[in-house]
Amino acid sequence: MMGKMSSDIIGLKDGLDPQNIAFWYKKVIAEAKEMAPPWLVDKIGVKQDPILYLKFNLDISKRAVRYLMMAIEDNLDAMPYTTRLYFLKVQELVTQEMDKALV
Repeated sequence: MMGKMSSDIIGLKDGLDPQNIAFWYKKVIAEAKEMAPPWLVDKIGVKQDPILYLKFNLDISKRAVRYLMMAIEDNLDAMPYTTRLYFLKVQELVTQEMDKALV
């Protein structure tokens, strides 16, 4: 029993490892750029905070958000559990920002 629990905890830790999050951001951003029209490609990006490694700043045009959302959606099933929760939260926050912009 103890072995299973500790491996689950290690899995949780790996899921929120900054390098792991950065890997999935890179993958999601690359896929969003593939889907987006050429004139939006340079409007999709993310920067990792140099001090707070788990903080990522999305740099994305409002018109490109749907491509990011689709790319996240397409990758959720392949992500570790905690990484998936992280990106579901990203989707939620981006949606809130978009809703604010409409008001």
